[in-house]
Amino acid sequence: MAPALDFSAFSSKLHFYLNGTEVTIENPDPDTTVLQYVRSVGLTGTKLGCAEGGCGACTVLVSSYDKATQHIRHLNVNGCLTPLCSVDGKHVITIEGLGNYKNPHPVQERIALCFGSQCGFCTPGIAMSLYALLRTNPTPTEDEIEESFDGNLCRCTGYRPILDAAKSFAVPKATQSKNGAISNGTSTNGASSGGCCGNGGPNGCCKAFDRPTVPQESTSWFPSVQFKKYDPTQELIFPPRLMKKTAEPLYFQGRKTQWFRPTTLDQVLKIKAAFPSAKFIGGNTEVGIETKFKHMNYNPLVYLHDVAELQGISITSDGITIGANVSIANFQKALEEALETVDKHQVPVLRAFLTNIKYFAGHQIRNSASVAGNIATASPISDLNPVFIASNSTFSILSSDQAADSPARVVPATEFFVGYRKTALKPETDILTRIHIPLTRPGEYIRAFKQAKRRDDDIAIVSAAIRVRLSSESKIDEIVFGYGGMAAFTCQAKGTSEYLKGKTWGDKDVLEKALETLDADLPMQISTPGGMPEFRRTLAKSFFVRLWWDLIQQQNMNIAHTHGDLRLLTEEIHRHTSFGSQSDKGTTQNSVTNVVSKSFAAVSALKQTTGEAIYTDDMPKLHKELYGALVLTTRAHAKIVNVDTSAALAHPGVRGYYDHRDVPGINEWGGGVVDDELMFIVDTVHCVGQTIGIIVADTQTIAQEAARMVKVEYQELLPIVTIDEAIAANSFLPFTRTLVKGDVDAAFATCAKTFEGETRIGGQEHFYLETQAVVVNYKGEGEMEILASTQNPNDAMLRVAALLGVNAHKVTCKVKRLGGGFGGKETRTIPLIGALAVAAHHTKRPMRCMLDRNEDMILSGQRNPFKGKWKVGLDENNKLVAVDVQLYVNSGYSADMSPAVMERSIFQFDSVYNFHNVRISGYCCRTNLPSNTAFRGFGSPQSNLITEDMLNQVAEQINMPIDEFRVMNFYKPGELTHHNQELVDWHLPKGYQQLKEKANYDARLEAVKEFNKLSKWRKRGIAFIPTKYGIAFAIPHLNQGGALIHIYHDGSVLLSHGGVEMGQGLHTKMMQVCAEGLQIPMDLIHTVDVSTDRVANTTSTAASVSSDINGMAIKDACDQLNERLAPYRAKGLSWIEIVHQAYFDRVNLSANGFCKIPDVGYDWATNSGQLFSYFTMGTAISEVEVDLLTGTHTVLRTDVNMDLGRSINPAIDIGQIEGAFMQGMGLTTTEEPLWFPDGRLFTQGPGAYKIPGFRCIPQEMNISFFEDVTHDSVKSIYKSKGVGEPPLYLGSSVYFAIRDALRYARKENGCEGPFSLPIPATPERIRMAVGDTIAESSKLVAKPGERPWILKSC
Repeated sequence: MAPALDFSAFSSKLHFYLNGTEVTIENPDPDTTVLQYVRSVGLTGTKLGCAEGGCGACTVLVSSYDKATQHIRHLNVNGCLTPLCSVDGKHVITIEGLGNYKNPHPVQERIALCFGSQCGFCTPGIAMSLYALLRTNPTPTEDEIEESFDGNLCRCTGYRPILDAAKSFAVPKATQSKNGAISNGTSTNGASSGGCCGNGGPNGCCKAFDRPTVPQESTSWFPSVQFKKYDPTQELIFPPRLMKKTAEPLYFQGRKTQWFRPTTLDQVLKIKAAFPSAKFIGGNTEVGIETKFKHMNYNPLVYLHDVAELQGISITSDGITIGANVSIANFQKALEEALETVDKHQVPVLRAFLTNIKYFAGHQIRNSASVAGNIATASPISDLNPVFIASNSTFSILSSDQAADSPARVVPATEFFVGYRKTALKPETDILTRIHIPLTRPGEYIRAFKQAKRRDDDIAIVSAAIRVRLSSESKIDEIVFGYGGMAAFTCQAKGTSEYLKGKTWGDKDVLEKALETLDADLPMQISTPGGMPEFRRTLAKSFFVRLWWDLIQQQNMNIAHTHGDLRLLTEEIHRHTSFGSQSDKGTTQNSVTNVVSKSFAAVSALKQTTGEAIYTDDMPKLHKELYGALVLTTRAHAKIVNVDTSAALAHPGVRGYYDHRDVPGINEWGGGVVDDELMFIVDTVHCVGQTIGIIVADTQTIAQEAARMVKVEYQELLPIVTIDEAIAANSFLPFTRTLVKGDVDAAFATCAKTFEGETRIGGQEHFYLETQAVVVNYKGEGEMEILASTQNPNDAMLRVAALLGVNAHKVTCKVKRLGGGFGGKETRTIPLIGALAVAAHHTKRPMRCMLDRNEDMILSGQRNPFKGKWKVGLDENNKLVAVDVQLYVNSGYSADMSPAVMERSIFQFDSVYNFHNVRISGYCCRTNLPSNTAFRGFGSPQSNLITEDMLNQVAEQINMPIDEFRVMNFYKPGELTHHNQELVDWHLPKGYQQLKEKANYDARLEAVKEFNKLSKWRKRGIAFIPTKYGIAFAIPHLNQGGALIHIYHDGSVLLSHGGVEMGQGLHTKMMQVCAEGLQIPMDLIHTVDVSTDRVANTTSTAASVSSDINGMAIKDACDQLNERLAPYRAKGLSWIEIVHQAYFDRVNLSANGFCKIPDVGYDWATNSGQLFSYFTMGTAISEVEVDLLTGTHTVLRTDVNMDLGRSINPAIDIGQIEGAFMQGMGLTTTEEPLWFPDGRLFTQGPGAYKIPGFRCIPQEMNISFFEDVTHDSVKSIYKSKGVGEPPLYLGSSVYFAIRDALRYARKENGCEGPFSLPIPATPERIRMAVGDTIAESSKLVAKPGERPWILKSC
């Protein structure tokens, strides 16, 4: 029996500094994170985005002092994972510690003024990552800046303006050092290109050595602005008192968990002896996720960061020895430094580790996670464990029954991993203390590999490392494989190693047999956990092929081959620093306005960058407020047999449970044309994530714990998940539409050629950074106030009124701002609002809830997946004659917006092409998934993708260049669309030609052809994609807007309108319209929250019409006020004098404006009427380079040219173009929702679902507008055009460029003719479409009854 632990040596006080202020807490709760603490004390600038360290919204700076080196370290970390108890002796700095909107830090100011903040929810975390970089390195290169954001995500901006702002702090890149040293994981041997001015600023490059580092003005099309100079000496100092502080052992006892912070290895061993179940933690990056999402209960926790014996790194002639608790970031730094000191033959092992560390999570995780934690976690997809195996590393282990200075048990990495999450460590006694990595010897080579869905901050699909030792005769003396992602644990291909031993490297027959043996060593089947079995088999072999030819190249072997330039086979794709240009010339031509058509930064941008902008969950806690946690269904299709809430209600701190029995009004509701949903389900479950009830409790933690205690008994039914399953089961919603123009059957009879095919498009998660959040305030007298993150406050108000059985005038809904919406907060916020409203009604107390990321993704629905079956006919000249299409939409379990999405997809199917005779039918498939809903583009992107894919397949079959086929079938001015709307102001052909010339398209097309002759395994592709997008709600009554303007005595103006600000700059634009209308400065105008008690009967902020309807309503109000004030203006008075005299003359200084869009209205029965007010149109060219061996791609260049009429704010609209483009690129490349066959969502957070990151953006991106065009028919506000949705589809130019690259590859591999590349074009789909023998030999055949481990919903 272990001796009792002496607690007297442990302190119970936590001591740290927060933004320069000393903090001491007696016995803090170990389950509290830094994020939870700082928000609880009012520092709400730090946001919760995912709770798994994958988005960076929670980023804070943690500074610490190393007494041994007398060095202060500044690290950005994830506040959502960092335990509060771990910051003892440290200085924590949040966004509030940098500055405020009146006196911002240069980082905050530049991001704001360079348009780097749209919705702003991610901005504080991004600013903190840049701040952390500058605290560590005040003179970073542009490469270092781009890489510093690898742990941050933004869903709005498209990243470019953030990088422009950040690069204003950059200095020129340093020259390459010895052994090609890597700076922060990036090779420094590439030439830097571009910059914020694209090397073409009016006075030369702002980064030139003889110029100041900080540009004094922003680029020419921004308003001229002086940036604050960055002075590193003015930063918050590290508290001197902490420099003197000596780490002491700590012990805290929380509500559920104990916490130890030992300072010696002896203490660690004694704690483990006393508590065999103790869980060791370093950065909490794994345990934090397990406790949050898997609800694991570890007690006690033992924090090892301050144990000196577990730190330290030493390099000797035979290897590197590191303390087990060294962070990944320190390990990386040591490897980079070692490149400068070791002999050349010893470098490969360093490079192998650095290769995979470079893409190991993001900076925040690498700064926190320990090497030992990564090893001991034994993840089967670990990035580093295969390298430890291949390098023949060893691990030193002590047992709790040993003394700290006892000899350690040494276990080779090759024997350490024994099963799924199982190692040679004995969980009750052992601790990993040191890791030894041998340096490579002469004649020895090692290389590491990793393939993921996204290059930066993504988990591996397959990781690998292979070490080989060759004799002087190129015989294989030794070879070791380490693979992650190929089994339930990090494994070795021992059979292949045995086969290769003694064989000759470079022998073709040896390679072929080795690939066969690898298949045998790494068996998989269709249902293998993790999914993608064929791709994983292909990658395992492709990595070896890459190493095979790499060594042939290094050894200068004379081996015949047909691969072309071997460098393009053996090297991975490396991207350069991004740059680009933006020109507003076309959209400001002929503008005669003073405020409109000028580029102003968003009015709240500085408050967003300083963390002072308030979002729903930032609002101060109300008196007697309770927290709500939803009890959600966990089955996709079932009958509810029983719900037992007894354990939950007995949980301390729980105040109640409410379900359908407690609804005082109407429980039925619907998000669209029919009320086919229930706020609280009664007996039948139709998907995972429906609301059964709501638990209310004193705190979020207690409420969520209690919600998990509710026991639900189900009788399970067979679920329908995919479109094909729905078609087979005849499972459809009762909404079908068919649009017919012309005599389609007769037209087909005249066609010279006909073609048939199908196209599939997956769904897309909205992934707004702010999840759904609601505060419901019961105000007494039957009144309810809702503060919500919704795009549709009017509908929320009406639904809550019906739910509670009261009139709408008793309910007010207010929206301050959204942290992103994209359609996902149009209807799907209502179930959360409704549940909280019922609880508030019964308790008579305020209620709050902000969904966790996984909850939000489970229940809120996505973009509708589509399947399109098509038949198209051409005449003898290859002109389009007829098309017959069936569109199948995965609606989920209810209608919501899906019927309207389906209708929009029918209307937009023509894209920019005249098909002449058209029949399109749309079907809404009912499945057992959460109800899919509105998403930016609203069915148009899916429909246009089907159209463009169809044209590509046809062009390949008629052997005509796709560009020629496109252009010859463009609409001409004055022609009618298939819904019989005349095309006026039809400038698409002109804009297409303008971009063709601007982007030098013809020459680049030829250059792509020449490049593709160089290599079998590296191809480029280029695509030129046009679009038109109709602007208006298809339902006429929604095309209305309202506004209210108050002018006060001091001349200030309060503007209210019906549009919700969610990052699109709507408030800023509307203030510009108001300022223009009243002819006053913008700084006299203020907007507050959107509120149903100020502007009634508002339309949802959607469909890209908000500027139109609200802007015209504001203009109407301004016109009324101007008419009243005209006599005073005629006197030549100042604005303040005008207001004063009018007030004293009892003139009404308030005006209620209104707008209804004229002329719109469409009749399905006759296929007639004006469906849209006008069309926004544009074109894009994207060029990509694809690594065919792995499926990785990079976007070399993108050029976008748009017609936005006369933009109200060109800079904001450029931001909308770039952000929408990146969302469209994500839809068609990286973003892939995946489902288990039983209907559960697999992709529940940023760990599994990948939106594009900072280094996914095009390496060069240029934005421009149609020039020399008129807009006589456009009747919108100041002839501006809607911009939010139209550019999204242009992101598909990347997809079609990838498809173009694959076309070249497939032709070389003998795969002639058309091919279908399902969307999104993930690395898996790209690699498996190449048509080479490696991929083909990896194909699997399903066993009878076998199903894939995961499904795509299309």
